[in-house]
Amino acid sequence: MTYDNTLKYLVEQYPEDFIRYLLASEATDIQILKTELNQEPIRADSVTFLQTANQILHLEFQTLPASTPPLPLRMLDYWVRLYRQYNCDIEQIVIFLKPTTSEAVFVDQFTARNTAHRYRIIRIWEQDPEPLLLSPGLLPLATLARTDSPQRLLQQVAVQVSMIEEEATKQSISVCTQLLAGLVFEPELIRQFLRKEDMRESAIYQEILEEGLQEGRQRGIEQGIEQGRQSELRLVMRLLNRRLGSINSQLQSRLQELSLAQLENLGEVLLDFTSEADLMNWLNTIES
Repeated sequence: MTYDNTLKYLVEQYPEDFIRYLLASEATDIQILKTELNQEPIRADSVTFLQTANQILHLEFQTLPASTPPLPLRMLDYWVRLYRQYNCDIEQIVIFLKPTTSEAVFVDQFTARNTAHRYRIIRIWEQDPEPLLLSPGLLPLATLARTDSPQRLLQQVAVQVSMIEEEATKQSISVCTQLLAGLVFEPELIRQFLRKEDMRESAIYQEILEEGLQEGRQRGIEQGIEQGRQSELRLVMRLLNRRLGSINSQLQSRLQELSLAQLENLGEVLLDFTSEADLMNWLNTIES
């Protein structure tokens, strides 16, 4: 999650650098779009709108190729939602960050009966580092690029970071560089070239930490709600079995889909039921 948050920050702060590198074009009339797409919310890593070109650049960063659901299906899902919402050209690029021999990092399309969807793949460890060394927003990615001398490349990146004039920008890029370099370098080596103090002092580092904490809290809340729902479901099922006898599998499946609030309501009214027909009528009422 730290790497995702770092790269999301870089794309939002330096979209021109990524557009220049990935689309080989200059663009200043850009707009950062919401990454939470409509329908059942799924969150993309980066969604940027190039207004003059009427084009969206959608980026996904993957540390590892494993994904649930599989990445090709996710990319199709993202494309459909984006196209439905914005109805424009969409350039999708998956950037794999960590070297691997997995065949999954070579898959650039989703295929199923009557459906085929393609997107671009970049394995950052195969990329020339020179273009990445030219722009502040891409310097952290340069640490993961192709090289015969990783230590020398890390030193090059550190030198470029040190040449950034604006202190707050230098600090933020230094932190992002240290975080991404951690994918392939040992901490001791990173500290030889980049200031560890930047991590503690940087606003972006604190922002990344806070976002991670918030996501953790949210997952905890969601897990707590689901645990409460499951407990209420078990209670309702026991009460129904005592009241009506064994419930048929179809009704059980429908009960499994009820929310916590619906289960609580059912717990209040089920004492008035005399047959499965009453339960079925109640379910039909809330679903209509």
